[in-house]
Amino acid sequence: MTRKPVDVGFPDRLYMVTGGRSRVDDTTFDLVTLIVSESDPTAGLQSEHVRILELCRHPTAVVEISAELKMPVTVVRILLADLHAMGRITARHPRGARPAASLPDSDLLKEVLHGLRNL
Repeated sequence: MTRKPVDVGFPDRLYMVTGGRSRVDDTTFDLVTLIVSESDPTAGLQSEHVRILELCRHPTAVVEISAELKMPVTVVRILLADLHAMGRITARHPRGARPAASLPDSDLLKEVLHGLRNL
């Protein structure tokens, strides 16, 4: 079995892209959050920020941005947080999507399911 060589420079590049950050404290950006750019790219932005602004001229999901940039979602979330803090993008959840915190408790759902099965 042949193994593909590992791109040693890739993790280092991601470290540079995020400025050494490995996570975002904000939970605004889940996989289906739709991102819309509020402005055109300007000089002085990182190339990744520019690419995100170009991709998001129309609502684009975080997971789609990650796929287009060929970067892990965690890195994309950090870049999106930067743009959001600068007021360059807006983030919204698709209709019908609700944050996990607002979903019913799993124990309650199990009890309801058990009750329905007993009918």
